[in-house]
Amino acid sequence: MRIPFIAGNWKMNNTVPEAEKLVHDMLDTLNRIEGVEKVLCPPFVSLVTLRELLKGSSVKLGAQNMYFEAKGAYTGEVSPLMLRELCEFVILGHSERRRYFAETDRIVNRKIKAALENGLKPILCVGEKLEENEAGRTEEVIDKQLNQGLNSVKPTRNIVVAYEPLWAIGTGKAASAEQAAATIKFIRNTIAKLWNKNIARDLRILYGGSVTSHNIAEFISQPEIDGALVGGSSLKPTEFSSIIKQTAAIKL
Repeated sequence: MRIPFIAGNWKMNNTVPEAEKLVHDMLDTLNRIEGVEKVLCPPFVSLVTLRELLKGSSVKLGAQNMYFEAKGAYTGEVSPLMLRELCEFVILGHSERRRYFAETDRIVNRKIKAALENGLKPILCVGEKLEENEAGRTEEVIDKQLNQGLNSVKPTRNIVVAYEPLWAIGTGKAASAEQAAATIKFIRNTIAKLWNKNIARDLRILYGGSVTSHNIAEFISQPEIDGALVGGSSLKPTEFSSIIKQTAAIKL
């Protein structure tokens, strides 16, 4: 059985005091929900504070990005060596990194290797643009992202994949549950070819893109979808808690 997985990507939101308050407002509720792996991914500046707050809880921490070198003259970057003392997961290849910071599949590949070498678990994001979707190129785009992003990466279960169609991120326009499930099935089949069927069967693959408490049940009800990478809704304690509660109820 694949344990359901819900991660909240806070993006560039919340000062450290705001991050503390957000966690305080939902931690008791989240701790009472069993059967779901719960991860919060705040900005770098809050990782130390939240690590202390979450000690002994059922909620884990993830970072939103990292560089692939361990140290050096890379002003403004954060290395896997710095992160591995603070968190368990790291989001890599997010569409906003690809779009605004020109990250390529080759860069994502180097980051994945560096994360795994340092004991971090990558949450690898893949997804197509609106024009690619409308042109029927979704599978072609995702196949390339997976083949290049996982190039020379040894088969491992210590990775989570998130399917995030770019046209659904922050737009309020989510993919249909059927669309998402079909693409996630393609992702699983592609990984089976890249690695092997057993790894692909066990790997958790999430949907992300305008996920809310109102639509999470549609996605989670699909057997292929193992959870969600949640953006804006993860900044609202009641909303995020509801997403996790519904996931637990449906997947158990």
